[in-house]
Amino acid sequence: MSKQVDGQIGTVAALVRSTFLVNAVYADSAREYGLTQQQGQLLCVLMAQPYGMSELGAVLRLAKSSLTGLVDRSERNGLVQRKPDPEDSRAVRVALTRQGAKLADEFYTETCRRIEELTSGFAAEERETLAALLGRVVMDNKVPTVFLEPGPTR
Repeated sequence: MSKQVDGQIGTVAALVRSTFLVNAVYADSAREYGLTQQQGQLLCVLMAQPYGMSELGAVLRLAKSSLTGLVDRSERNGLVQRKPDPEDSRAVRVALTRQGAKLADEFYTETCRRIEELTSGFAAEERETLAALLGRVVMDNKVPTVFLEPGPTR
């Protein structure tokens, strides 16, 4: 096991530990909005557009049975609805309800604020460098769009 030298940690440890940090912030935010972390992820994904069940499973990396349970619970809570797929009469698309869209927007805005706060001690230039490097990791590894870009372009 390698040791930390002068407060510096390596790339692997930094990425893994930052993942834990962001997940904890995300989970705390979800809990405060009465959501599970997975429901929060579902709402954020659906902010961009409705998805078919197989597409949604791939984006969220959930098995079919887990996804069905998640969508069922979210539907019972009035957050999402299943609509017929206009291109395939056997399939459905999952979309946010009006209530789900409102909650998603509030949850998303607060979660963005909390995550942005993690780098509040950084200069703007440092934030841009961090975003560029992490963005490259995400793009190089073809990570699906599970969270929209905050700001006016959203």
